[in-house]
This record gives sequence, structure tokens and C-alpha cells, in this order.
Amino acid sequence: MSDNAQTLRQFLLAERKQGLIAQDMMLLIEDIATSSRIIAHQIRNGAFLNILGATETSNVQGETQKQLDVIANDIFIEHCSNCSRVAALVSEEIDDVIWLKDQPKAGDYLVYFDPLDGSSNLNVNLSVGSIFSIMELKEDITDLTNEAVLFEGANQICAGYSLYGPSTSMILTTGNGVNGFTHKIGTGEFTLTFPDMRLPEETDEFAINASRFRKWDPAIARYVEECLDGKDGPRGKSFNMRWTASMVAEVHRILMRGGIFLYPKDSGNAEMGGKLRLLYEANPMGFIAEQAGGKASTGMQRILEVEPTSHHQRVSVILGSASEVDRIESYYTENA
Repeated sequence: MSDNAQTLRQFLLAERKQGLIAQDMMLLIEDIATSSRIIAHQIRNGAFLNILGATETSNVQGETQKQLDVIANDIFIEHCSNCSRVAALVSEEIDDVIWLKDQPKAGDYLVYFDPLDGSSNLNVNLSVGSIFSIMELKEDITDLTNEAVLFEGANQICAGYSLYGPSTSMILTTGNGVNGFTHKIGTGEFTLTFPDMRLPEETDEFAINASRFRKWDPAIARYVEECLDGKDGPRGKSFNMRWTASMVAEVHRILMRGGIFLYPKDSGNAEMGGKLRLLYEANPMGFIAEQAGGKASTGMQRILEVEPTSHHQRVSVILGSASEVDRIESYYTENA
């Protein structure tokens, strides 16, 4: 990395001068970066602050909330509310949409976020992260309902995630490629360390929760079996399988060195539509994958074209290197 590498602010100012983003968008992204710095600090000091354990409450998903789930959610709400163009916030941890404006107008922003993805990893000191997505209203909103925020992922104008690992990373797309920033401790700055990130088309790595193999659809079972067959199988090469139970960590590894991430709908979660949430997990990660030259699919259709029916809707997720996603989609087509 050059000593002259751009800070996040310099990067955003350059995009602003090129007319790629609005000034309010620049400020909102900086507020999200601030949220990420604060959350990273809370995680690093969680053991000393006695905030690593669970609460006595569950979120709308029926999942027991960790103390840091609640803390991270509050941090996101506080800082994303600073931007005067944000009309509503949609969080994994909150049942209903949080409306910040009584009369949202065209041009206002909707912010969707999972404040702390993979929080089950906290007590074993593994990587966790935050995911966010931003959409811009094309029309005024008159009815402040949960249904008013239901837009296809193709409408996103910005998406990203923060990864809290050995260093704190922030991966960002504003629809002009994908760029990675690393928080430099002591300065408070995110610095551009991974410009123009691209997903390799070919790979020998995949990430899936193999404990669910008895529940997989035939297409997924076939894909995994072929990978595990190695050099003697139909793929003619060996594959590595990974799983850390954090979507952010899995997607980040794939973005850095290629691969495919799978959390498909199976017989165990089919009634819910899958495991991962469409608006604040699948859509932003799908947008990032596509902007990095990859693909994101349910197996049957492009994730960014799924029409949402609920703001906490779940969906099948298959994303990563384009050729692998294409292969799995062809298996679903054959089994249709």
C-alpha cells in the first residue's frame, strides 16, 4: 500500500466530483463508517465490558439476541439518522420499519442493515461483521407501512459490509465497482487498501454448512458431491470447503480469492423461504458480487430481481464466481 493511498473521505470526494454520488450519500457512508469503527471498538473490548453474552430477548427472526446485537443496532440507528435524506431504517433486529420522516419524498434514502452478522461467533473470538444497503426513493411515500420499503435489489445505489477481524475492513460499492478499505488504528481513518476488487471467474473453493447435507435439493447435493470427488470426479480438480458461520467472513474470503458461497433453501428451511434475509443480507451481498464481476442467484433467478413480499423475507443464496453460479443454476434447471 502506498503512503499516499486515499482515505475513505478522499475516495468519496473524488466520486462526488465525478458526479457518481450525491453529497448526502457521501455523508451517509461516512456515518456508516463511524458506526463500524465504534462497533469494532465494542467487540475488541467486549470481554472487559461484559457484553459478549446473550440477552433475555429474541429478535423478530426468533433468534436470541446477543448484547452486542442490540448495541450494534443502536449504533447504526443513531448514526444513520444523522443524514437528513434518510427516510427510513430497516434492521434485522427490529420488527417494524423505523420511519424518520412523516412525508418521505422522491430522492430520500432507505437504509437496510444487519448490524452484527455472525454474532454466534463472538464468544469464540471469530470474525463477525455488519452489512448495509441503500436505496433512493423514486416517488413520494404517503403510507408509512412496512410494505412501503419493499423494492427489488436492482434498485440499490450503494451496498457494503464491515468485517471485524484481525483488522477492520469496509467493502463498498456505489455501483462503480467494489473497493476495500482498512481502518488504520490510531488515525480513525479508513484507507483504500484493496482498489477495484474483482472475483476470479474460476475457483477451487466453496463455502457451505455441510451439516445440512441431508436436507439439500438435488442440485446442491450434486454440486457439492462433484467438488468433493476431486481430481477423479467430473470437475477434474480438488476443491476446498470452508465454513465459519458468518456470511460477511465467507463472502469476504471469496471476494479476496475466488469461490462460491451457498446458503440454499432446503427441506429444513423451505417454509421460511431460506435462511438469509433478502433486503439486508442477500441483496447487498448480491450487489457487491455482481459489481465485482460475479453473480448472485437463488438457483432459479437473479437475487437482485427477486420481488420482496416482506421486509424480513428470507431467500436462497448462491453467490460468487460467475462460472460456479452458472453451473448450479444449470443443475436447478435440469431438475425443474
